[in-house]
Amino acid sequence: MAGWQLQEAKTRLSELIEVAHKDGPQVITRHGRERAVVLSVEDYRAMVGRQPDLKAWLLGGPKVEEWVIERERDTGREVEL
Repeated sequence: MAGWQLQEAKTRLSELIEVAHKDGPQVITRHGRERAVVLSVEDYRAMVGRQPDLKAWLLGGPKVEEWVIERERDTGREVEL
């Protein structure tokens, strides 16, 4: 991913958007630290489109029928009141 300093990205926003569309994600840095990524709409939709909805995610988890739960038969200790 190519990097852009924040000030440069603000000054050349149109170019930044075109480069993100043509070459892929672009990283924006501020004071030498990565702060943001500019994506093309196609990349964003591809990334978001792969996420299942909540119902599908919950149903896709481990099946309860496959779980084996072994319980100890210990009833605890006797307590005098």
